[in-house]
Amino acid sequence: MSTYPEPAVTFVRGEGSRLYDADGRAYLDFLSGLAVTSLGHAHPAVAEAVCDQARTLLHVSNLYGTTIGPEVAATLDRLVGDGQSVGGRVFFCNSGAEANECAFKLARRWAGPGRHVVVSAYGSFHGRTLATLHATGQPEKHEPFQPLPEGFRHVAWNDAGALEKAASGDEVAAVILEAVQGEGGVNPATPEYFQAVRRICDEHGLLFIVDEVQTGLGRTGRWFGFQHFDAMPDVVTIAKALGNGVPIGACWASEQVAVAFRPGDHATTFGGQPFATAAARAVLQVMQDEDVPSRAQSAGARLRKGLEAIPAVADVRGLGLLLAARLDGVDAKDAAARTLDAGLIVNPVSPTALRFAPSLLVSDEEIDEALGIVAEVLA
Repeated sequence: MSTYPEPAVTFVRGEGSRLYDADGRAYLDFLSGLAVTSLGHAHPAVAEAVCDQARTLLHVSNLYGTTIGPEVAATLDRLVGDGQSVGGRVFFCNSGAEANECAFKLARRWAGPGRHVVVSAYGSFHGRTLATLHATGQPEKHEPFQPLPEGFRHVAWNDAGALEKAASGDEVAAVILEAVQGEGGVNPATPEYFQAVRRICDEHGLLFIVDEVQTGLGRTGRWFGFQHFDAMPDVVTIAKALGNGVPIGACWASEQVAVAFRPGDHATTFGGQPFATAAARAVLQVMQDEDVPSRAQSAGARLRKGLEAIPAVADVRGLGLLLAARLDGVDAKDAAARTLDAGLIVNPVSPTALRFAPSLLVSDEEIDEALGIVAEVLA
Protein backbone atom coordinates (compact mmCIF):
# COMPACT_ATOMS: atom_id res chain seq x y z
CA MET A 1 0.00 0.00 0.00
CA SER A 2 1.13 3.55 -0.66
CA THR A 3 1.92 4.44 2.92
CA TYR A 4 5.45 5.53 2.00
CA PRO A 5 6.72 7.44 -1.05
CA GLU A 6 8.52 5.53 -3.75
CA PRO A 7 11.98 4.61 -2.39
CA ALA A 8 14.96 6.46 -3.81
CA VAL A 9 17.15 3.38 -3.40
CA THR A 10 16.69 -0.34 -2.68
CA PHE A 11 19.09 -1.99 -0.25
CA VAL A 12 20.00 -5.67 -0.42
CA ARG A 13 22.78 -6.09 2.14
CA GLY A 14 24.32 -4.45 5.18
CA GLU A 15 27.46 -4.79 7.27
CA GLY A 16 28.32 -2.60 10.23
CA SER A 17 27.70 1.04 9.32
CA ARG A 18 27.38 0.28 5.59
CA LEU A 19 24.39 -0.56 3.42
CA TYR A 20 24.66 -1.81 -0.17
CA ASP A 21 22.14 -1.26 -2.94
CA ALA A 22 21.12 -3.60 -5.74
CA ASP A 23 23.99 -2.29 -7.89
CA GLY A 24 26.58 -2.97 -5.20
CA ARG A 25 27.10 0.68 -4.26
CA ALA A 26 27.98 1.29 -0.58
CA TYR A 27 26.26 3.89 1.61
CA LEU A 28 27.28 5.09 5.06
CA ASP A 29 24.22 4.61 7.29
CA PHE A 30 23.77 7.43 9.80
CA LEU A 31 20.07 6.75 10.40
CA SER A 32 20.22 3.09 11.53
CA GLY A 33 16.71 2.28 10.36
CA LEU A 34 15.44 5.11 12.59
CA ALA A 35 17.64 4.27 15.61
CA VAL A 36 17.04 0.51 15.31
CA THR A 37 20.32 -1.08 14.19
CA SER A 38 22.31 0.39 17.07
CA LEU A 39 24.96 -2.34 16.75
CA GLY A 40 25.16 -1.89 12.99
CA HIS A 41 23.91 -4.21 10.28
CA ALA A 42 24.38 -7.99 10.42
CA HIS A 43 26.18 -7.95 13.75
CA PRO A 44 27.72 -11.44 14.03
CA ALA A 45 26.62 -12.07 17.64
CA VAL A 46 22.99 -11.24 16.84
CA ALA A 47 23.09 -13.22 13.59
CA GLU A 48 24.45 -16.27 15.39
CA ALA A 49 21.86 -15.97 18.17
CA VAL A 50 18.86 -15.84 15.82
CA CYS A 51 20.23 -18.67 13.66
CA ASP A 52 20.75 -20.88 16.69
CA GLN A 53 17.31 -20.07 18.05
CA ALA A 54 15.65 -20.69 14.68
CA ARG A 55 17.05 -24.22 14.81
CA THR A 56 15.91 -24.68 18.42
CA LEU A 57 12.51 -23.08 19.13
CA LEU A 58 10.92 -20.16 17.28
CA HIS A 59 7.61 -19.73 19.03
CA VAL A 60 5.52 -20.92 21.97
CA SER A 61 2.21 -19.48 23.12
CA ASN A 62 2.48 -17.22 26.15
CA LEU A 63 0.18 -19.71 27.87
CA TYR A 64 3.47 -21.56 28.51
CA GLY A 65 6.86 -20.58 29.83
CA THR A 66 10.15 -20.10 28.03
CA THR A 67 13.62 -19.56 29.44
CA ILE A 68 14.97 -16.53 27.57
CA GLY A 69 12.24 -13.93 28.21
CA PRO A 70 12.71 -13.77 31.99
CA GLU A 71 16.46 -13.35 31.49
CA VAL A 72 15.96 -10.41 29.11
CA ALA A 73 13.38 -8.89 31.46
CA ALA A 74 15.84 -9.05 34.35
CA THR A 75 18.53 -7.36 32.25
CA LEU A 76 16.15 -4.56 31.24
CA ASP A 77 15.14 -4.06 34.87
CA ARG A 78 18.80 -3.70 35.83
CA LEU A 79 19.50 -1.23 33.02
CA VAL A 80 16.43 0.85 33.92
CA GLY A 81 18.04 1.03 37.36
CA ASP A 82 21.33 2.15 35.75
CA GLY A 83 23.06 -1.07 36.76
CA GLN A 84 21.06 -1.87 39.87
CA SER A 85 17.96 -4.08 39.80
CA VAL A 86 14.86 -2.09 40.75
CA GLY A 87 12.40 -4.98 40.97
CA GLY A 88 10.09 -4.01 38.12
CA ARG A 89 8.22 -6.23 35.68
CA VAL A 90 8.21 -6.39 31.88
CA PHE A 91 5.56 -7.06 29.24
CA PHE A 92 7.07 -8.06 25.89
CA CYS A 93 5.43 -7.09 22.60
CA ASN A 94 6.50 -6.43 19.00
CA SER A 95 6.95 -2.66 18.61
CA GLY A 96 7.11 0.71 20.28
CA ALA A 97 3.48 1.49 19.54
CA GLU A 98 2.45 -1.77 21.21
CA ALA A 99 4.64 -0.96 24.22
CA ASN A 100 2.86 2.39 24.56
CA GLU A 101 -0.57 0.74 24.14
CA CYS A 102 0.39 -1.57 27.01
CA ALA A 103 1.39 1.46 29.10
CA PHE A 104 -1.97 3.18 28.48
CA LYS A 105 -3.95 0.07 29.40
CA LEU A 106 -1.81 -0.44 32.48
CA ALA A 107 -2.39 3.19 33.52
CA ARG A 108 -6.17 2.77 33.25
CA ARG A 109 -6.09 -0.53 35.15
CA TRP A 110 -3.90 0.97 37.86
CA ALA A 111 -5.86 4.21 38.20
CA GLY A 112 -9.29 2.57 38.23
CA PRO A 113 -12.67 3.45 36.67
CA GLY A 114 -13.18 7.08 35.75
CA ARG A 115 -9.47 7.88 35.50
CA HIS A 116 -8.36 7.32 31.93
CA VAL A 117 -6.84 10.56 30.56
CA VAL A 118 -3.18 10.61 29.51
CA VAL A 119 -1.38 13.94 29.10
CA SER A 120 1.36 14.25 26.47
CA ALA A 121 3.30 17.05 24.80
CA TYR A 122 2.93 18.83 21.49
CA GLY A 123 5.66 17.70 19.10
CA SER A 124 5.71 14.20 20.58
CA PHE A 125 5.48 10.92 18.72
CA HIS A 126 4.19 7.73 20.38
CA GLY A 127 3.00 5.50 17.52
CA ARG A 128 0.56 4.97 14.66
CA THR A 129 -2.19 2.88 16.25
CA LEU A 130 -5.36 4.87 16.91
CA ALA A 131 -4.60 5.39 20.61
CA THR A 132 -0.88 6.10 20.23
CA LEU A 133 -1.67 8.38 17.29
CA HIS A 134 -3.91 10.46 19.56
CA ALA A 135 -1.20 10.50 22.23
CA THR A 136 1.14 11.86 19.56
CA GLY A 137 1.17 15.64 19.86
CA GLN A 138 0.98 16.38 16.12
CA PRO A 139 -2.63 17.39 15.32
CA GLU A 140 -2.01 17.38 11.56
CA LYS A 141 -1.55 13.60 11.77
CA HIS A 142 -4.88 13.20 13.60
CA GLU A 143 -7.29 14.76 11.13
CA PRO A 144 -7.59 11.99 8.48
CA PHE A 145 -8.48 9.46 11.18
CA GLN A 146 -11.02 11.26 13.35
CA PRO A 147 -12.72 10.40 15.58
CA LEU A 148 -9.79 9.09 17.59
CA PRO A 149 -10.09 7.30 20.94
CA GLU A 150 -10.85 9.76 23.73
CA GLY A 151 -8.66 10.32 26.74
CA PHE A 152 -5.65 12.30 25.53
CA ARG A 153 -4.59 15.91 26.18
CA HIS A 154 -1.64 17.80 24.79
CA VAL A 155 0.38 20.61 26.34
CA ALA A 156 3.40 22.68 25.36
CA TRP A 157 6.74 20.85 25.47
CA ASN A 158 9.09 21.66 28.35
CA ASP A 159 6.36 23.73 30.07
CA ALA A 160 5.78 22.29 33.54
CA GLY A 161 3.10 24.86 34.38
CA ALA A 162 0.99 23.89 31.38
CA LEU A 163 1.40 20.22 32.19
CA GLU A 164 0.38 20.69 35.83
CA LYS A 165 -2.76 22.54 34.79
CA ALA A 166 -3.73 19.78 32.33
CA ALA A 167 -2.93 17.03 34.83
CA SER A 168 -4.99 18.39 37.71
CA GLY A 169 -8.36 16.84 36.78
CA ASP A 170 -9.81 13.85 38.62
CA GLU A 171 -10.04 11.90 35.37
CA VAL A 172 -6.27 12.02 34.64
CA ALA A 173 -4.30 8.78 35.09
CA ALA A 174 -0.86 9.38 33.59
CA VAL A 175 1.63 11.60 31.80
CA ILE A 176 3.71 10.30 28.86
CA LEU A 177 6.80 12.13 27.62
CA GLU A 178 9.92 11.39 25.58
CA ALA A 179 13.32 12.17 27.04
CA VAL A 180 14.18 13.57 23.61
CA GLN A 181 11.40 14.20 21.13
CA GLY A 182 12.74 12.18 18.20
CA GLU A 183 10.23 12.53 15.36
CA GLY A 184 9.30 15.97 16.68
CA GLY A 185 12.71 17.34 15.69
CA VAL A 186 15.22 15.92 18.23
CA ASN A 187 14.24 18.21 21.10
CA PRO A 188 15.67 17.18 24.50
CA ALA A 189 13.82 17.73 27.75
CA THR A 190 15.54 19.65 30.51
CA PRO A 191 16.35 18.18 33.93
CA GLU A 192 14.18 20.83 35.56
CA TYR A 193 11.20 19.82 33.41
CA PHE A 194 11.44 16.09 34.12
CA GLN A 195 11.95 16.72 37.84
CA ALA A 196 8.89 18.98 37.88
CA VAL A 197 6.84 16.33 36.06
CA ARG A 198 7.91 13.72 38.63
CA ARG A 199 6.77 16.05 41.42
CA ILE A 200 3.46 16.80 39.67
CA CYS A 201 2.75 13.09 39.17
CA ASP A 202 3.52 12.37 42.82
CA GLU A 203 1.31 15.22 44.06
CA HIS A 204 -1.65 14.28 41.85
CA GLY A 205 -1.28 10.51 42.10
CA LEU A 206 -0.42 9.96 38.42
CA LEU A 207 1.86 7.57 36.58
CA PHE A 208 4.90 9.07 34.88
CA ILE A 209 5.45 7.12 31.62
CA VAL A 210 8.66 7.78 29.68
CA ASP A 211 8.70 6.73 26.02
CA GLU A 212 12.27 5.53 25.44
CA VAL A 213 11.49 3.79 22.15
CA GLN A 214 13.98 5.94 20.20
CA THR A 215 16.23 7.08 23.05
CA GLY A 216 16.62 3.88 25.06
CA LEU A 217 19.53 1.46 25.36
CA GLY A 218 22.53 3.73 25.19
CA ARG A 219 21.72 6.12 22.39
CA THR A 220 21.73 9.32 24.45
CA GLY A 221 24.91 8.49 26.36
CA ARG A 222 23.05 6.81 29.25
CA TRP A 223 21.18 3.52 29.20
CA PHE A 224 17.95 5.53 29.13
CA GLY A 225 17.35 9.18 28.40
CA PHE A 226 15.53 9.87 31.67
CA GLN A 227 18.75 9.01 33.53
CA HIS A 228 20.19 12.36 32.41
CA PHE A 229 17.49 14.14 34.40
CA ASP A 230 17.43 12.48 37.84
CA ALA A 231 13.71 11.70 37.58
CA MET A 232 12.67 8.05 37.89
CA PRO A 233 9.54 7.11 35.91
CA ASP A 234 6.89 4.56 36.88
CA VAL A 235 6.70 3.05 33.39
CA VAL A 236 9.30 2.90 30.58
CA THR A 237 8.55 1.81 27.02
CA ILE A 238 11.30 0.27 24.90
CA ALA A 239 11.65 -1.08 21.33
CA LYS A 240 13.73 -0.13 18.25
CA ALA A 241 17.31 -0.98 19.33
CA LEU A 242 16.26 -3.89 21.57
CA GLY A 243 16.33 -6.40 18.70
CA ASN A 244 18.78 -4.60 16.39
CA GLY A 245 16.24 -5.15 13.61
CA VAL A 246 14.31 -8.15 14.94
CA PRO A 247 10.87 -6.80 15.95
CA ILE A 248 10.53 -6.66 19.74
CA GLY A 249 9.20 -4.12 22.22
CA ALA A 250 8.88 -4.02 25.98
CA CYS A 251 6.91 -2.14 28.60
CA TRP A 252 8.71 -1.98 31.96
CA ALA A 253 6.79 -0.92 35.07
CA SER A 254 7.62 -0.72 38.75
CA GLU A 255 6.35 -3.60 40.86
CA GLN A 256 3.59 -1.60 42.55
CA VAL A 257 2.23 -0.49 39.17
CA ALA A 258 2.71 -3.75 37.28
CA VAL A 259 0.62 -5.76 39.75
CA ALA A 260 -2.48 -3.88 38.53
CA PHE A 261 -2.50 -6.22 35.52
CA ARG A 262 -4.15 -9.58 36.15
CA PRO A 263 -4.38 -12.64 33.89
CA GLY A 264 -6.59 -11.79 30.92
CA ASP A 265 -6.10 -8.02 31.11
CA HIS A 266 -3.57 -7.86 28.28
CA ALA A 267 -2.00 -10.33 25.87
CA THR A 268 0.09 -10.83 22.75
CA THR A 269 0.57 -13.70 20.32
CA PHE A 270 4.16 -13.07 19.32
CA GLY A 271 5.48 -10.83 22.12
CA GLY A 272 8.31 -12.41 24.08
CA GLN A 273 8.67 -15.41 21.78
CA PRO A 274 12.04 -17.22 21.97
CA PHE A 275 13.19 -15.99 18.55
CA ALA A 276 12.77 -12.29 19.40
CA THR A 277 14.09 -12.56 22.95
CA ALA A 278 17.13 -14.52 21.74
CA ALA A 279 17.97 -11.56 19.53
CA ALA A 280 17.38 -9.14 22.41
CA ARG A 281 19.57 -11.18 24.77
CA ALA A 282 22.44 -11.08 22.28
CA VAL A 283 21.95 -7.35 21.64
CA LEU A 284 21.95 -6.49 25.34
CA GLN A 285 25.07 -8.59 25.96
CA VAL A 286 27.00 -6.83 23.20
CA MET A 287 25.76 -3.45 24.39
CA GLN A 288 27.04 -4.12 27.90
CA ASP A 289 30.33 -5.60 26.70
CA GLU A 290 30.94 -2.57 24.48
CA ASP A 291 29.66 -0.05 27.08
CA VAL A 292 27.58 1.63 24.39
CA PRO A 293 26.48 4.59 26.56
CA SER A 294 30.12 5.68 26.89
CA ARG A 295 30.69 5.13 23.18
CA ALA A 296 27.61 7.23 22.37
CA GLN A 297 28.92 10.03 24.59
CA SER A 298 32.33 10.21 22.97
CA ALA A 299 31.19 9.57 19.39
CA GLY A 300 28.31 12.00 19.83
CA ALA A 301 30.70 14.72 21.02
CA ARG A 302 32.89 14.18 17.95
CA LEU A 303 29.91 14.27 15.58
CA ARG A 304 28.44 17.36 17.25
CA LYS A 305 31.75 19.26 17.15
CA GLY A 306 32.22 18.41 13.48
CA LEU A 307 28.69 19.45 12.54
CA GLU A 308 29.00 22.74 14.43
CA ALA A 309 32.12 23.54 12.42
CA ILE A 310 30.22 23.38 9.09
CA PRO A 311 29.27 26.93 8.02
CA ALA A 312 25.74 26.04 6.84
CA VAL A 313 24.87 24.42 10.20
CA ALA A 314 23.25 26.98 12.49
CA ASP A 315 23.28 24.78 15.60
CA VAL A 316 23.10 21.18 16.79
CA ARG A 317 20.68 19.77 19.34
CA GLY A 318 20.18 16.37 20.93
CA LEU A 319 21.99 13.97 23.26
CA GLY A 320 24.68 11.38 22.56
CA LEU A 321 24.23 9.87 19.10
CA LEU A 322 20.73 11.24 18.53
CA LEU A 323 21.43 14.64 17.01
CA ALA A 324 19.78 17.13 14.69
CA ALA A 325 21.69 19.76 12.74
CA ARG A 326 19.62 22.89 12.08
CA LEU A 327 20.51 24.25 8.67
CA ASP A 328 20.98 27.90 7.80
CA GLY A 329 19.09 28.76 4.62
CA VAL A 330 19.10 25.19 3.29
CA ASP A 331 16.04 22.98 2.78
CA ALA A 332 16.57 19.82 4.84
CA LYS A 333 14.64 17.56 2.48
CA ASP A 334 16.78 18.63 -0.46
CA ALA A 335 19.95 18.29 1.63
CA ALA A 336 19.01 14.74 2.70
CA ALA A 337 18.39 13.74 -0.93
CA ARG A 338 21.76 15.14 -1.96
CA THR A 339 23.60 13.39 0.88
CA LEU A 340 21.98 10.11 -0.20
CA ASP A 341 23.25 10.70 -3.74
CA ALA A 342 26.69 11.27 -2.20
CA GLY A 343 26.53 7.99 -0.26
CA LEU A 344 25.34 9.05 3.21
CA ILE A 345 21.97 8.20 4.79
CA VAL A 346 20.41 10.82 7.08
CA ASN A 347 16.87 12.13 7.18
CA PRO A 348 15.09 15.49 7.26
CA VAL A 349 13.49 15.34 10.70
CA SER A 350 12.00 18.79 10.10
CA PRO A 351 12.00 21.22 7.16
CA THR A 352 15.11 22.86 8.61
CA ALA A 353 17.01 20.03 10.31
CA LEU A 354 18.82 16.78 9.47
CA ARG A 355 18.72 13.89 11.96
CA PHE A 356 21.82 11.78 12.69
CA ALA A 357 21.48 8.42 14.51
CA PRO A 358 24.41 6.21 13.49
CA SER A 359 25.32 2.86 14.99
CA LEU A 360 26.53 3.13 18.58
CA LEU A 361 29.60 1.22 17.38
CA VAL A 362 30.40 3.82 14.70
CA SER A 363 34.11 4.53 14.28
CA ASP A 364 35.86 7.90 14.35
CA GLU A 365 36.84 7.36 10.71
CA GLU A 366 33.19 6.80 9.73
CA ILE A 367 32.13 9.94 11.58
CA ASP A 368 34.80 11.96 9.80
CA GLU A 369 33.74 10.48 6.46
CA ALA A 370 30.11 11.44 7.10
CA LEU A 371 31.09 14.96 8.16
CA GLY A 372 33.05 15.36 4.93
CA ILE A 373 30.01 14.39 2.85
CA VAL A 374 27.71 16.75 4.77
CA ALA A 375 30.15 19.63 4.46
CA GLU A 376 30.55 19.07 0.73
CA VAL A 377 26.81 18.80 0.10
CA LEU A 378 25.93 21.87 2.16
CA ALA A 379 28.68 23.88 0.50
